[in-house]
Amino acid sequence: MSTYALLFDQSLCIGCGACEQACQSEHEQPPHKPDKLDHESFTYVEDLGNEQYARHLCMSCENPTCVSVCPVGALEKNALGPVTWDGKKCIGCRYCMMACPFQIPTYEWRSPNPRVRKCDMCVHRVTKDLPTACASICPTGATNFGKRDAMLAEAHRRLEKYPNRYTGEVYGEKEAGGTGVLMLLSRSAAENDLPSNVPQHDMPHLTWTVLEKLPQIIPVWGAFLGGMYWLGNRKNAVASHEHHDHQEGGRDHE
Repeated sequence: MSTYALLFDQSLCIGCGACEQACQSEHEQPPHKPDKLDHESFTYVEDLGNEQYARHLCMSCENPTCVSVCPVGALEKNALGPVTWDGKKCIGCRYCMMACPFQIPTYEWRSPNPRVRKCDMCVHRVTKDLPTACASICPTGATNFGKRDAMLAEAHRRLEKYPNRYTGEVYGEKEAGGTGVLMLLSRSAAENDLPSNVPQHDMPHLTWTVLEKLPQIIPVWGAFLGGMYWLGNRKNAVASHEHHDHQEGGRDHE
C-alpha cells in the first residue's frame, strides 16, 4: 500500500506563511512567525531572497531511523505515512534527535514534562482521509498532498515539462531511502538549508550504532529513573509528614 506524502514545489511558493499559521492552529500552538523548528513550530518558511522560499518540516522517512533507534517504541511509522510520537512510552533518551539525518525532532527543554516535538503530518486528519492543514490552505498549490506514488509521478511530470524551473531531481525521492515529503527545488539542497549529503538509502547502520550500546545503557538509565522516582515519592512523603507535624504542633499550642 502506498503511503501518503507531501509535494512541495518551491517555484510556486510565495512565502505567505499560510502553512505556518494553519499548522499552528491545527496543533493548538500560539500564533507566531517562526524562524526555526522548535516545540511550537512544526514547519517554517525561510526567506532565501530574490522571492524564493524554502519549507522546513519533518521529512516523514519511509523507513525512519528515529523509529528504529527508539529503545521503547515511542516513535512509530503509521501505515498511512505519518511518523508519530507516543508520550506514554517515551523515556526522554533523545536518541531520535541524534539519529535523524535531517535533524528534525526538537525537545521541550524548559518543560517539567518535556516532549519530543515535530510535524506529525496531521495524522488525525490523514486517518480521516483529509489532507494536511498546510496543504489544504496553500493558496498557490505549492504544497500538495496525496499518495506518494501519485505525488512522485506529478513531480517527475513537472520536471519533464518545466526543466528550467528546477534542479533536475526530486529531493526526498531517494534521500534516506525515500521520504514522505518530496521537494521540487529551484535551488540546490544546500542553498535551501537542507542536508545535501544524506545517503540515498535507509540507514540501519545508524540504528545499530546506537542500539549495540543499549545493553549497557538501559540498566543504568533504568536505575537512574527508578532512583528519581523513589526520591520524588520520598520527598512528597517527608513534606506530607512535616505538614502533618506542623498541624499537630499548632493544635498543642491552642
